[in-house]
Amino acid sequence: MIKTLSIGNSFSQDSTAYLHDMALCAGIDTKIVNLYIGGCSLSTHWDNAKNDKANYSYELNGKSTGRMVSIRETLGEDKWDFVTLQQSSPLSGFEKSYYPYVTDLSAYIKEYAFGATQLIHETWNFEPGSTHPKFVDYGNDSSTMYRAVSTTYRKVAASLGLGIIPCGDVLWLLQNMKEFDSFKGGQSLYRDGFHLHLIYGRYTAAATFYETMLKGNIQKNPFRPAGTQSNKDSKLFSLISQTVHHVCSE
Repeated sequence: MIKTLSIGNSFSQDSTAYLHDMALCAGIDTKIVNLYIGGCSLSTHWDNAKNDKANYSYELNGKSTGRMVSIRETLGEDKWDFVTLQQSSPLSGFEKSYYPYVTDLSAYIKEYAFGATQLIHETWNFEPGSTHPKFVDYGNDSSTMYRAVSTTYRKVAASLGLGIIPCGDVLWLLQNMKEFDSFKGGQSLYRDGFHLHLIYGRYTAAATFYETMLKGNIQKNPFRPAGTQSNKDSKLFSLISQTVHHVCSE
């Protein structure tokens, strides 16, 4: 069994919702845990960790359990193969917002989950026209936000010597294809301008986790979210899986 823990927020919730079921379709047994606080930043994660606050909703295999836990309690409950870290989405493009919190949190994980591989979860830009109040910090421009977020995550990962789960890169490539250009009749990958579409967006992020952490080839994985059977769906999933595999292979 492969065991993964994400210390995140709604963006890690989006990214891991389908991961367990996706892995099962490839014959891989997993325990997928997400520690959820909506909009949680690295500074808040670190404050919660150092003060052992049980402020997190414990999500297991894409579902809420009703448990409230601390980071230390969760790190100690099992032998984790992977632990992922991310910044709050509005702050993701601002390098100063990561420090010293990401360094302290990484060291904390090493202490309480020795042997786990840490990965940086690269989040994504907001959709053009998003009404998120912090989009203005990027000039309300998706391209500006993508460049800032992608560059910053890579700098932070390099400073810690960690690998990246490139969700933001995959989503950026897809939303620049006509099939996913919602302003020209394509299928949006978002549900509200910043959270991911419950089918296509979440599938994209889970597939990126799947290839990065579980080393599977998503093009050979038959998993599809419930309620998707049309020829249009098949074409979209094929395009997503090709893009995920291309980015993760590089």
